[in-house]
Amino acid sequence: MHSIARRHLRDHQNGRLSRREFLTRVTALGVAAPLAYGMLGTGTVAAQAQPVAGGILRMQMPTLALCDPRLADWPEIGNMLRGWLEPLVTYHADGTFTGHLLERWETSEDGLNLRLHLRPGIRWQNGEAMVAEHVAHNLRRWCEPTPRNGLAAVMDAVARGEVKVVDDLTLDVTLGFADATLIASMSDYNALIVHPSYDGADPSVSPLGSGPYLPILNEVGKMQSLEKVSWWGTPVFGGPWLDRIDYVDLGTAPMRALEAARAGQIDAVDQTIADNIRGFQDLGWISSQTDSAATLAVRFQQKDRTFVDPRVRRALQLAVENAVVLDIGVNGLGMRGENHHVCPLHPDYARVDPPITDIPAAQALLAEAGLTGHTFTLTSLDDAWQALSCDAVAAQLNDAGIPTQRQILPGAEYWANWRTYPFSGTYWNMRPLGVQVLRLAYRSGSEWNETGFFNPAFDTTLDRALGIADATERQAAMQELETILREEAVLIQPFWRTLTRHATPRLRGAAILPTLAHRHHEWWLAP
Repeated sequence: MHSIARRHLRDHQNGRLSRREFLTRVTALGVAAPLAYGMLGTGTVAAQAQPVAGGILRMQMPTLALCDPRLADWPEIGNMLRGWLEPLVTYHADGTFTGHLLERWETSEDGLNLRLHLRPGIRWQNGEAMVAEHVAHNLRRWCEPTPRNGLAAVMDAVARGEVKVVDDLTLDVTLGFADATLIASMSDYNALIVHPSYDGADPSVSPLGSGPYLPILNEVGKMQSLEKVSWWGTPVFGGPWLDRIDYVDLGTAPMRALEAARAGQIDAVDQTIADNIRGFQDLGWISSQTDSAATLAVRFQQKDRTFVDPRVRRALQLAVENAVVLDIGVNGLGMRGENHHVCPLHPDYARVDPPITDIPAAQALLAEAGLTGHTFTLTSLDDAWQALSCDAVAAQLNDAGIPTQRQILPGAEYWANWRTYPFSGTYWNMRPLGVQVLRLAYRSGSEWNETGFFNPAFDTTLDRALGIADATERQAAMQELETILREEAVLIQPFWRTLTRHATPRLRGAAILPTLAHRHHEWWLAP
């Protein structure tokens, strides 16, 4: 067993690590989940009722244009693609990582070498065996600096190293530098394995994957459907149980989902907006809820001339009380944010002083910058909770004497241009580690760096943090990173969301997960 895993066990026994933190850390190192639970002296979750095969599930969810998985920039795209394209690793609500296409993995003591073991018996939907070379092909694809490839930044250590196929089921990955986030990144919604013949086009046009479903309908903005096929994973994971899954797009007005539920037109919602919780309860629908590091980043695009000056960004940040946005935007369902995009749920979170609100200081900074009386425009998606949250930010700015108008855009226009708005709110999904988020969103030049933030000192500290396998030891570097983001006023990050899903009592196995991932083979409908 990896020596760091033993150290984590001692830290848990001495009260320095929670159960969840322990599980996240040791399973990322390659300790199998049953063994990790055994180290704690507990068993895994008890088995549920025996699933029943058959039925069609209709779930409300935005249906977005599909693309090469490595280019996917919204979890809804990943949820559709995951019907037939599978990940190497799965992240669970209890914080554990388990292998999906991978059976197991080992990490060297210095963190510079990974050995990946593919599960035996995996078959592509054309009957061909999946082999280690296919995985190696995907790892190399992920490293390519293709425009919009969000995985290129997180695979940098692989790109600077070497991927070697040992045999049909084994790969050795030598890293260019130690990177504690690689296994976690392999569980993300854009890290899905494609067949070597895939040409980068819409993968639903000539679909070929290894998963339990195939796409049979792709009407963007209306409906996307998956239909059950024969699956290699049934003996390992069970399922798939449902004959078909229909994703129904009802637009961004949350009342439409509630009306559709009342009319018997849907069986579940992907996410329940706070104002609808009581309505679904009154219908007798069952809720599942989870804490999450999902958030809304109200960010400033520093390439825009208005926000080049850090005094302007700092002024707007000082004028907003995050607790107010939490209450108004999501009815208080979550935790107050601290304007640095690392969540207390992250095992590498470092405590820093809470953000302050100081309106006189905000007004003075704007005066120094020569922008007293300047009118700002805050853009958001017309989704209810995001629009309300940005409304709350704009209202506080206006109350502070900082003129701010709102621009609320429909999904098709917003999603196509989300990186470009000077001042906007962007929904960010949860990643298991805080350092993952910081590399994706704030490293200089990263594909997903929507703020245009460029700071060599931040990048140097980030590199150091990535090389620290022990999350507790990483916290000192994380504190530096969080402090830089706060001092540079990179964003207003008002809250961490508590996620809720409602579904008919018949739906089983589909509790909402912190990362919003859909694991279709686990879902089933009771008679």
